[in-house]
Amino acid sequence: MSLAKITSVTGRGVCVPGADIDTDRIIPARFMKCVTFDGLGEFAFYDERKKADGSDKPHPLNDPRFKGASILLSGSNFGCGSSREHAPQSLYRFGFRAVIAESFAEIFFGNSITLGMPCVTLPRAELQALAAVIEKDPKAEIVVEVQNRKVICAGKSYVAGLPHSAHEALITGKWDAIADLLEGLPEVARVAASLPYAI
Repeated sequence: MSLAKITSVTGRGVCVPGADIDTDRIIPARFMKCVTFDGLGEFAFYDERKKADGSDKPHPLNDPRFKGASILLSGSNFGCGSSREHAPQSLYRFGFRAVIAESFAEIFFGNSITLGMPCVTLPRAELQALAAVIEKDPKAEIVVEVQNRKVICAGKSYVAGLPHSAHEALITGKWDAIADLLEGLPEVARVAASLPYAI
């Protein structure tokens, strides 16, 4: 059975501005000593959100106005640096279900799509306009229309970038390659049984 078809993501947004936000900033390496990804959400952007004593620093993700936001906005080359899968895992477990940025690092992008977390691009000027809307009204609803490659907010529609392969994987429920492989195991067994040289 295919996974859920992700055709649209709706939620409130929060902007973590900046270019070249790397995976070490998203999830510091010392929190990667885990057997599963469970619990990584609390460590998303940890060093930027927390002081040494664990108290909060000023940061968009600590701002009560944006509590519960599920769509992250950022700048260019988001998710660059090391290829740690923990980075998108931590964002997903923090509560994000889509990311909108000017551009993405390739491996981060791929790992996010495999989680079913769409990553779409907008030009800088449109990102800034969208960020201004949610800064003025943190309750503003953002719709990431994966199916139609659009972002809609406050009555405005923006054309979003999303590569064909990721678009098709999301809208057809084929975004997790491992789940896709497991779904095909009966067919693999059937073919293997028909091969005289298979043991």
